[in-house]
Amino acid sequence: MIDSSLKEIAAALRAKKVSAVELATESLARIDAGNGRINAFVTVDREGALAAARAADARLAAGTAAPLTGIPMAHKDVFCTEGVLTTCGSKMLANFVSPYDAHVVSLLKQAGAVMVGKTNMDEFAMGSSNENSHFGPTRNPWNTDKVPGGSSGGSAAAVAARMVPIATGTDTGGSIRQPAALCGITGIKPTYGVVSRYGMIAYASSLDQGGAFGYSAEDCALLLSGMAGHDPRDSTSLERETEDYSRNLNRPLAGLRIGLPTEFFAAGMSDDVRAAVDAAIAEYRRLGATTVEVSLPNARLAIPAYYVIAPAEASSNLSRFDGVRYGHRAAEYTDLNDMYCKSRAQGFGGEVQRRILVGTYVLSHGYYDAYYIKAQKLRRLIAQDFAAAFEQCDVIAGPVSPTVAFGIGEKSDDPVQMYLSDIYTIAVNLAGLPGLAHPAGFGAGGLPVGLQLIGNYFGEARLLNVAHQFQQATDWHTRRPAN
Repeated sequence: MIDSSLKEIAAALRAKKVSAVELATESLARIDAGNGRINAFVTVDREGALAAARAADARLAAGTAAPLTGIPMAHKDVFCTEGVLTTCGSKMLANFVSPYDAHVVSLLKQAGAVMVGKTNMDEFAMGSSNENSHFGPTRNPWNTDKVPGGSSGGSAAAVAARMVPIATGTDTGGSIRQPAALCGITGIKPTYGVVSRYGMIAYASSLDQGGAFGYSAEDCALLLSGMAGHDPRDSTSLERETEDYSRNLNRPLAGLRIGLPTEFFAAGMSDDVRAAVDAAIAEYRRLGATTVEVSLPNARLAIPAYYVIAPAEASSNLSRFDGVRYGHRAAEYTDLNDMYCKSRAQGFGGEVQRRILVGTYVLSHGYYDAYYIKAQKLRRLIAQDFAAAFEQCDVIAGPVSPTVAFGIGEKSDDPVQMYLSDIYTIAVNLAGLPGLAHPAGFGAGGLPVGLQLIGNYFGEARLLNVAHQFQQATDWHTRRPAN
């Protein structure tokens, strides 16, 4: 039953063909069977899941169920969950049990969704491969020698392996879209501010945004509808009416203008990815869309701008992890300063330490204007490029990643090559725009290829409509790993 769409699962629950307890039990059994191989989950909350499932069955019996009531799901381990470990994939928080729920977690609890556990991730969301976790790398269900993408690789792998039908993730520079593409599922990052960051442990506050993973655009629309909304506890949460993101799914694509950025189709994309992306765009033309060439001239500067801004914000955000109030504390130290130094050196992994050092450097006296302010100016230029492009088109399409999933350890010794994995996704975060990745075919080694759709501000419903129409005409999103 977990292999079915959310709409089919919800219908079966209401028709009493299956119970929420039976679904939760099936999900837990799949995790037991596959997690040793995939390592998608850091924590499995068996008792909590079954208790939530029993409560969901009671709501279903009473006729008070919401669309997500009784649906098994997982949260990326960056979202605080009351009474359950929240580790951020780090030794620093390996024993941290949150005393409260993130806003997203609260909303989905209220909707009756059944959390079965917390998924693995790159430490503090810093990574593009899910190899930076204190709990070991997550493996791609399509080929366990390959990465699932990051930083939300655990959530993407859990959905791709059919352990859960939906999961939450976060996207700071592509961390929902890239793993969705590499794992052959659908993922959406909404406009910055649409999903509350309260209780979402921060990496880069002006870039982080929660989002959704599912088998299809329709599933993502239902999950996003349940987790979006204004939260007064988050100063960056936007005061907007809540939306039903599934409302336009069946809208035809006739008249849709798809922008194809020149810069996205230049050198750098592998031939197999290019072939799948070109075929997907051809399918959109068959569905009634037209394509127009657009330009994002400053997109090439997105990676250098991002790797100044994000580490700077991380340096500030992670300063709270000092071994005093919570988190890892060194067992032996001589004085307070020694405790700080040893606790942080022991608690943070190599990539996190690298980004803290870079961020501290660019914020230091004499370098703030030269690096940080200049990167913020580039960020504005990138946003202006998108604004100009959207005067010519309704959505922008292109690749998600320049290659299919690469081997575990293949790029570990070359951080710059790892950073280039996000070359097509980072600009979207710098501009605060919504972005979606959906399956578009397969490349080398039978590994999935994703297509990225980028919308104008608050264009999530349109992106989901476009992807849904594609998925009505193709079956890439229905393919699943052999094991």
